[in-house]
Amino acid sequence: MEDLAIARACAEYADEKKAENIRILDLRGISPVIDYFVLCTALSAPQLRAVRDHIEDEMKEHHGQRPLYRDGNYESQWIILDYGNVMIHVQTPEMRDYYALEELWGEAPEITLKEEAPAPKPAAKKTAVKKTPAKKAATKKAPAKKAAKKK
Repeated sequence: MEDLAIARACAEYADEKKAENIRILDLRGISPVIDYFVLCTALSAPQLRAVRDHIEDEMKEHHGQRPLYRDGNYESQWIILDYGNVMIHVQTPEMRDYYALEELWGEAPEITLKEEAPAPKPAAKKTAVKKTPAKKAATKKAPAKKAAKKK
């Protein structure tokens, strides 16, 4: 599985557990250690666990991938999953603000969460065909009934 696909899949799985402010940073050419960061916010310790567990379970079930390393616990308010060239950071809002990874890696371009479909080609311009009304076939009028005779 390609690294960008792993990052997008992990971001999608975090979103399924209602993680907030999900971002993918492209660190290729900036970091000698990692290619992509997936950053997301969980609002509580139970949500930290739910996001981490869901990402791990779905990556294993659907992609056969297990994290090479995982670090952090619920008390630390920051959990890291390492998938080789992709690192997932699940943080509480306080930890996310304090460590400000987006600012630390500010020159890293952000990747869209979903793969963008190629833009559709503009439709060929159709020339308007003027329709002329069809002529109606002449119909015979039924002869008018003669007025009833007066008695």
